[in-house]
Amino acid sequence: MSGRQTDALDRLWPRYGLDVSDEPVDLADLFGRRAPVVLEIGSGMGDSTAVMAAADPDRDYLAVEVHTPGIANLLDLVDRGGLGNVRVAQGDALELVSGLPEGVLDAVHVYFPDPWPKARHHKRRIIQPSHVALLRSRLAPGGTLHCATDWAEYAEAMRETLDADPELVDAYGGFAPRPAHRPVTKFERRAITAGRPVADLIYRRR
Repeated sequence: MSGRQTDALDRLWPRYGLDVSDEPVDLADLFGRRAPVVLEIGSGMGDSTAVMAAADPDRDYLAVEVHTPGIANLLDLVDRGGLGNVRVAQGDALELVSGLPEGVLDAVHVYFPDPWPKARHHKRRIIQPSHVALLRSRLAPGGTLHCATDWAEYAEAMRETLDADPELVDAYGGFAPRPAHRPVTKFERRAITAGRPVADLIYRRR
């Protein structure tokens, strides 16, 4: 990590950080207010989360990541941007979600998760039926599950899995147009440069 990231982690983790555990999470207590909450699964270096949170101050953003430099970078962005509506959790996103009450989330974002391209590793993918059922159960009625990937085979598998969930409705009847609220990251630009088109899938809970 850079010196700035190390400093951000040391200074800001006590205020904005959350270690994932099997304990239930009270979102109103975590953010210090009651507001719609967006769960960002796999926030990476945090650039997208910071931009979206800054443009959306009426909602709170809970970013979950395992990579410490990414967490530190997001904390630095939160500090520099004065973003009081962001909290950062370190650990397993599914364990965190399991500790949330049902119907408590306004949206779940799963942007560019590991595609685990080898067939024997597909069971590790986050978008699979049991995980989708868990994520959907934590969405409020009308809440949004938004996935994005640059891996074509995974995009089709995601679509099949999401279509099969009886309580999710495809908001666009297929792959969605790229939404303006999702910032273009360095990762996405590299994918496009490499000729990998990006697919967005947006579903709502009935």
